[in-house]
Amino acid sequence: MEVFFSVGEPSGDLHGANLIRALRREVPDIRCVGYGGPRMANAGCKLHEDLTRLAVMWFLRVLLNIHVFLRLLLRANAYFKQHRPDAVVLIDYPGFNWWIARRAKAHGIPVYYYGTPQMWAWASWRVSKMRRLVDHVLCKLPFEVDWYRQRGCQATFVGHPFFDETTSHVYDEAFIESVVDANRPLVAILPGSRTQEVEANLEAFVATALKVSKRIPEARFAIASFNERQAEMATRLVEAASLPIQVCVGRTPELIKAADVCLACSGSVSLELLFHRKPTVIHYKVSRFAFFVQKFFRKVRYITLVNLLAAKEDRYCDHGELFEPGSLAAQHIPFPEYLTAEDKTDQMAHHLTQWLTDRSERNRVVKQLDDLAVDFAQAGASNRAAEYIVSSLVTKQKSQRQHAA
Repeated sequence: MEVFFSVGEPSGDLHGANLIRALRREVPDIRCVGYGGPRMANAGCKLHEDLTRLAVMWFLRVLLNIHVFLRLLLRANAYFKQHRPDAVVLIDYPGFNWWIARRAKAHGIPVYYYGTPQMWAWASWRVSKMRRLVDHVLCKLPFEVDWYRQRGCQATFVGHPFFDETTSHVYDEAFIESVVDANRPLVAILPGSRTQEVEANLEAFVATALKVSKRIPEARFAIASFNERQAEMATRLVEAASLPIQVCVGRTPELIKAADVCLACSGSVSLELLFHRKPTVIHYKVSRFAFFVQKFFRKVRYITLVNLLAAKEDRYCDHGELFEPGSLAAQHIPFPEYLTAEDKTDQMAHHLTQWLTDRSERNRVVKQLDDLAVDFAQAGASNRAAEYIVSSLVTKQKSQRQHAA
């Protein structure tokens, strides 16, 4: 049995690696090939290309790399024609992966989408692509299943693979002990893994830290950088701000575990924050033009996965209305969040200061996270997805043999 992967994000590389290990437990001699990243390679995937190095966003950056994507697409198409893998598994990265799905379908290869794009949030009209090009939609979030099934897709809930990593992660306890101080609270600053996200959000995060520091002089701050290049960027900002903020590379899980509260860029890291029950302010800075355009496409009020899980009646919106963190209605949502083109540092500093000075308010948020985690922060997505993929392929192969006989 052979499975071709197409994975283009660092987080997808992590989930792909866990899925590959789960598939190997189901079928020890399974062959995994395709596009992914270093974690997938370490898990035993024969990489044709490290696609995670092209984790790009926005139209212009895609155009600048279009020749690379075309080369990879042609290479995948040739592989499908010559080797005919039993399945193609896509993880996130919808722009490029739609083209991979088209070529797989053209060669009669079943397509599984594990970690589907959030169509229900931004682009509901694209569900026709999912219905036409994808045979099996493996959903991360429970409310996604009904949404896809109502639109004619074969969808199954397997859970969010992020929790497979958080539950099995081995922490550097010595590092955690070195940054914990019972008398001086720690604010972990999590600016994201994409350089674009760091460039857009980190300046506001450092400015927020300055404002918190003025109100709570004993507060400490640490930035979790994804790589050395981003750490250098963070260090320059910290030096300019004249605030003693520690910059750490590759220490995101440890800083989250050690922190009292967090300040984060919107993304899958919110699930790790849920797992550790950390009160967090979420921020995502965009240009004024992008903010204006988004309201015509946005179909949900929230940008944070944890808030989407917590939301019930008001998850969706008709006209791009956003969640208002300061409203009374916001009490049922654990993470104040700001998708914005404006300066929200005063508001973010207020939330962090309140949690650090008002124990009852902090405990209220922790209780919300605890209730959500019982229902959603459970491991096993990789195993469930692997079992589903293998079972459906075995069923398909049996049917083909019976038909041939």
